[in-house]
Parts: sequence; structure tokens; C-alpha cells
Amino acid sequence: MQIFTYQPPNIPWLDIRYVDRDIIIINKPSGLLSNPGIAKNTYDCALTRIQQRFNDAILVHRLDCATSGIMVFARNKKAESNLKTQFQDRKTKKTYIAEVSGHLNDAEGIIELSLAADKTNPPKQQVSDNGKVAITHYQTLEVRANSTLLMLKPVTGRTHQLRVHMLAIGNTILGDDFYGNKQVIEAAPRLKLHAQELSFTHPYTGKKTLFRSYCSF
Repeated sequence: MQIFTYQPPNIPWLDIRYVDRDIIIINKPSGLLSNPGIAKNTYDCALTRIQQRFNDAILVHRLDCATSGIMVFARNKKAESNLKTQFQDRKTKKTYIAEVSGHLNDAEGIIELSLAADKTNPPKQQVSDNGKVAITHYQTLEVRANSTLLMLKPVTGRTHQLRVHMLAIGNTILGDDFYGNKQVIEAAPRLKLHAQELSFTHPYTGKKTLFRSYCSF
């Protein structure tokens, strides 16, 4: 049985990229939870760190603990409702960068594999015909000696979607200690998955906004 050891990074403590009356944008580091878990030692997370400076901050969406990158938080209930509706209705656009094991048969394509919880190994997910629809677009950015750098654009936002989709096609994300074998886990000091871009309609101005955080893998 896998035991989760939580050791959140202290540097950077909080990487704020943008703040206004309605939203806060941060670049979350790998290893930091998006929101608190049940255990007391998981209280330190992106949300509680932000609330130390902005006590009105509200969680809108999540990134996996091991995933780094752009996150948006709301600062009032109206903005929260607006943003959550955009995520639920697939009106937001997300772009991730990932380094995966091996080489892909096709330089680009679409993965459409439904996902469901793996009840025998929580919180893992698995491909299942009875699961929820999950769609990921991928494009090769660079072919390396034993790995490939990809751009991933999920249409849906299922738990562990990108990690399970890449596992399913035989190209596990490097450093993935949930779904990778020993070789994949030891290939990188962290999960090589980064939320590079997030686009949505600003809840107050109604204008399309795009936030980026570049990461070199």
C-alpha cells in the first residue's frame, strides 16, 4: 500500500502572478496541495497560504499536488460561481507541458478514454467503459533520447486525467510515483507535468483573459 508523505516546499512560499478585485492567479509549485486534506499535516496548502494574505480567497479548481502551474482563485461568491460554471461547462482552456517516457506512434492526436475511480487503490483512477468521458489533445514538442516533450490540452477535467491517459497509451509522465514503474519514477525528481496556460472569461469585465507560467523540462 502506497503511503503519501506530505512535505510541501517552502521556496517559493507563494508565487502570486496577478491580483484584482475578483481573482487571484498563482503559479503553484510541485509538491503543494491545492487545498487542505483531512489530515492535520495537510493544512499547509495553496489555499491557506493565499488566505494568509487575502482572507477572502476561495478555491475554484484544483491541480494535483505533484503538478505545478497556473491556478485561479476567486475573491467573492459571485466570481466563484462564475468561474466554477466556466470550468463545469468546459469554457476554460488549459494547456499543460509534460515530459513522458518513450516515443509516441503519432506526433499528435486525441485520447478519448473514459475514466473512473479505482476502488481497490484509492485515490487512483483507471480507464473504464463505465467511467466518465475524458478527452485529451496532445502534440509533440520535442523528441528526446528516451522521452518526449508534449503539449497536452484536456477538454474535460477528470481527476488524474492526463496522468492516466498517458499511462494508457504507454507513455507515462516521468516522475509519476502514482502510475509509473520504478524506471519512470527514478527518471525525474518530480512529476514532469506543468499547467502552463489557463484561459477564461473574467467574471467582472467579461473579457477573455490568458495567464501563462513557462516551465522548462
